[in-house]
Amino acid sequence: MTVDVRTVAESEFSDWQRALRVGFLRPPVVSDAEVADRLPHVDLTRTLGAYDRGRTVATFRSFRQEVSTVGGGILTADAITQVTVSPTHRRRGLLSRMMSTDLTAAKERGDALATLIAAEYPIYGRFGFGVASSIAEWSVDLRVAGLDPRRSGRPEDGGRIDLTDADEIRKVGPDVHRALMGVRAGVTARTPRDWDNGTGAAVQSEPWQEPYYAVYRAESGEVEGYVAYTVDERWDDAKQPVNTAKVRDLIAATPAAERALWEYVCSVDWISTVRSGYRATDDPLPSLLPDRRAARVLTHADMLWVRVLDAVRVLEGRTYPVTDGLVLDVRDGYATGEAGGFTGGRYLLDASPDGVSCVRTTRSADLAFDVAHLGAFAFGDESAVRLARLGLVDELTPGAAARADLLFHTPLRAFSPDIF
Repeated sequence: MTVDVRTVAESEFSDWQRALRVGFLRPPVVSDAEVADRLPHVDLTRTLGAYDRGRTVATFRSFRQEVSTVGGGILTADAITQVTVSPTHRRRGLLSRMMSTDLTAAKERGDALATLIAAEYPIYGRFGFGVASSIAEWSVDLRVAGLDPRRSGRPEDGGRIDLTDADEIRKVGPDVHRALMGVRAGVTARTPRDWDNGTGAAVQSEPWQEPYYAVYRAESGEVEGYVAYTVDERWDDAKQPVNTAKVRDLIAATPAAERALWEYVCSVDWISTVRSGYRATDDPLPSLLPDRRAARVLTHADMLWVRVLDAVRVLEGRTYPVTDGLVLDVRDGYATGEAGGFTGGRYLLDASPDGVSCVRTTRSADLAFDVAHLGAFAFGDESAVRLARLGLVDELTPGAAARADLLFHTPLRAFSPDIF
């Protein structure tokens, strides 16, 4: 029988959630409380399921999202999440059907791009997605880090660290997070529901451990950053504390707040190891230690994947540090019924620190590449020279790749702190 791909009815949401858990290899049981808690926050018109004889065998959902760009701009994205195919229905084209339905609707809505966090790396390139930001996680051995054991964790810049609770984080956190979006590209906006999920106010499908919360207040009293962390309780055979602090969330709007929060976490008594959680690959944590080798890399991996749907809006939606003009030939082979897919074609990008314009052109191209790489260039997290050396960018004008690297350069790496 034909498997039907369509939007999900409210009465089917519980079964859809069960299929989601099956796909992610979690216990296939969904409580009524979970369904009641989640359903009001799901747009069923953007929730797809594949149905075989009335049973959900694949899941797919999207929602409206805002993403920060280089220079603090904001783009509207089609955020894709909760994508699964049950093991009984693999390799039947169900993901392709759901993806085509969703991306076509996103293009018609006028979304500039689509985003996702990939559980598996090889899947999404064939749909035009490419990596736009990466993350790193460090484990810091404080016993060999060289930090002065007499340090108090109190900032020396006139600010202060205050312990607080989840209620205050839900009040002050959104402003700090929005400030981060102004200085880092690739940060995805958080909704009130995200703050409830991240602070334990929503119904949790997994056991919840209440974290410690601390805020950094500048000398003016304004909150410029906060950290949430949990601590295990371990003592070794010599009755020495060997506790590990795991940072769940550290958001800082200023360098002073970022430094102060890391220094605080690394100063708590009885903590011998700090796990940083997912951070930007240029996070200052290792450089704050007298011995950088005390920060061991646990993870270095892709994070935000981007599929550009409107090249003009994406390229005009950021700032540029130098003056130059390049013709970019964007290859978009995704089958949409239109020549060039969603956004393929040749574009003249004229940019300077004073402004930018991007228009379609018939001029000869300087660089040619797949649409999957366009997001990485736009968010400043990839080198055209490197991709040309890999054979993934065609340099049609000598020196164009090096010029592109200068044009797309950003002083801070793109950072996407949230999995969605």
